Amino acid sequence: MFEFDQYLGFLAFLTILTIGFWLMIFLLTFVIPYWVFGSAMERLKEIREEKKAEREANS
Repeated sequence: MFEFDQYLGFLAFLTILTIGFWLMIFLLTFVIPYWVFGSAMERLKEIREEKKAEREANS
């Protein structure tokens, strides 16, 4: 059915496909939510600090 070099190519294709699949799962379930949540928390901290500085300047 397959010659040996075709078999190695098929295995390389399956390996790359599998690595890509798990990389996408990892990115979508961990990295992107971590990035979005972290940036939102940083922005909220900045807003709180700006409000605090504004209150101190007005006092």
